[in-house]
Amino acid sequence: MAVRPRVALICLGGGDVLEDHLVRRGHQVCVVDEMWAAESTLSAGGIDVAVLGDGISMSVAFDLLRTHARLDGPLFVLVWRATALVERVLALELGAADVVDAAATTRELAARIVGLAARRSKGKSDLLVLERATVDLRSALVMHQSGAEEQLSAGQVALVRLFLANPGKVLTRDDIVAAAPAENADAFDRSIDSRIVRLRRKLDTSSIATIRGSGYRFDPPVI
Repeated sequence: MAVRPRVALICLGGGDVLEDHLVRRGHQVCVVDEMWAAESTLSAGGIDVAVLGDGISMSVAFDLLRTHARLDGPLFVLVWRATALVERVLALELGAADVVDAAATTRELAARIVGLAARRSKGKSDLLVLERATVDLRSALVMHQSGAEEQLSAGQVALVRLFLANPGKVLTRDDIVAAAPAENADAFDRSIDSRIVRLRRKLDTSSIATIRGSGYRFDPPVI
């Protein structure tokens, strides 16, 4: 079983909403509301991404970066209200991975954190960006540009992973049945067509092409 990335939200106002957003995407989250607990949380290790909120003074944030922003430490995201360019640059020079304005939406901040967590784990990203939606395979969510979200079934996640592993390759119906079987016994050729149609509709994508008489091909969109 894969270890879930661990995120620490430190002195971040409105952290409950972000915590829920990250947990739904397969992350472990610890919330640190008091500054005195930040040092012990970071020193204990095991944190992949640490988010420092604007409840922390700039000087304290810089001290935490000097102490913990190292190769084996967490990746730091600083969430600040508008600050001078020199302060943002200093934070980056001290090892911050990202500096985000406090006015950023929960979804934007979560996307930045998820991307950093994937980088920290050195694994393949579980995010697939399509023409009008982003697919989070870890949490089986389709996040549309409109802000709407849809859940993928286990069979649909397996199907997406199969296409991702074989970009530009024509997959026959037999390939699909073998690698991403349907979730019930009715896995005949005709049901494959229906599965692809439903998946295209849910992903709102035209990147899965039908190759008449052969099968299906995933052509990653150029975003």
